[in-house]
Amino acid sequence: MKTTRWWATALTTGALALTAAACGSSDTTSTPSTTGGAPATGASTGGAPTTAAKTFKVGLVTDIGGLNDKGFNMLANKGLEAAKADLGITGDVKESKAPTDYIPNLQGFAQNGYDMVIAVGFLMADSVAQVAKQYPNVKFAIIDSSAIDFKTNAPVAPNLTGLLFKEQEAGYLVGTLVGAIQKAGGMPGFKTGGSLASVGGIKIPPVDRYIAGFQAGAQAADPGVKMLNGYSGDFAAQAKCKELASSQIGKGADVVFQVAGGCGLGALQAAKDAGVWGIGVDTDQSAVNDHVIASATKKVDAAVHAAIKGLVDGSLGGGTDMVFGLAEDGVGIEGINAAVPQAAKDAVDAAIAAVKAGSVTIPSSVK
Repeated sequence: MKTTRWWATALTTGALALTAAACGSSDTTSTPSTTGGAPATGASTGGAPTTAAKTFKVGLVTDIGGLNDKGFNMLANKGLEAAKADLGITGDVKESKAPTDYIPNLQGFAQNGYDMVIAVGFLMADSVAQVAKQYPNVKFAIIDSSAIDFKTNAPVAPNLTGLLFKEQEAGYLVGTLVGAIQKAGGMPGFKTGGSLASVGGIKIPPVDRYIAGFQAGAQAADPGVKMLNGYSGDFAAQAKCKELASSQIGKGADVVFQVAGGCGLGALQAAKDAGVWGIGVDTDQSAVNDHVIASATKKVDAAVHAAIKGLVDGSLGGGTDMVFGLAEDGVGIEGINAAVPQAAKDAVDAAIAAVKAGSVTIPSSVK
């Protein structure tokens, strides 16, 4: 498999304006940045006219979770906003309200002069493959899905780039954290001998990589720990994840790891309501409520920014994957609650060192 490794970039952006239409797909458009702009055609720097530098246009299509998922759709838009600020591009967003919006939203950008179209999420893989083949002169990128056909080991389309993450490494770190707490006899909100649970959304590879890593990390820290796992079958409906998490808590779970996007916010609420702990996903979700013990994160914003930078500087080819892991600062653990014992934090530091050194093998599929 042809794979390109990229190092994530630290990004700083302003507040995001998040809007949604009452129905169907919606567009979020903001004023193009002029940062880094070149002199306009005809401007003089010594008597001779100059030609304005090309301003690239990038479109971002969310999945049905939308920009207000407090997770990877939000992060993707953050990366687009950062690229607008420091790379001088223009960018727009289309929010998908249903899977049937994916193809028209992607096509809408491609047929209107956009240089790159970014699809947010594994569930858009078939749609982006179809549209990329229809518009071979437009660059496409997709988060959480490979640009390589695993059956043929050939590129899905020569103008498509996959933005992938080693979610199992982030899952391993949060699993290590709560496993170490459990092994040491717990803390407020933990019961000695209680279970550790995960609530997945739809059972797709990036979700299972998080969960597999979580289970492995917890069991490495406490071999006797009991694990529970279930799937809501949804990435948006919070009530479904809340119901599943409540059922797991009723079976003795002290911790619920949400791996279900916006739906998973319901799992975090169930944890708070029951006085146990939740674990956030994709971004630091400690602000969701005061019962989030930590979050397993992946820097979708950095990946989007890196892809757009490749478009601007001409290095983005297509037909390859950009892979972000712990060694590339592309995944990690954030927002560890102040109540967590230092010994558990030390266990996480040791796990980070082991993963970076390659001395631990983390599974990527759920048993």
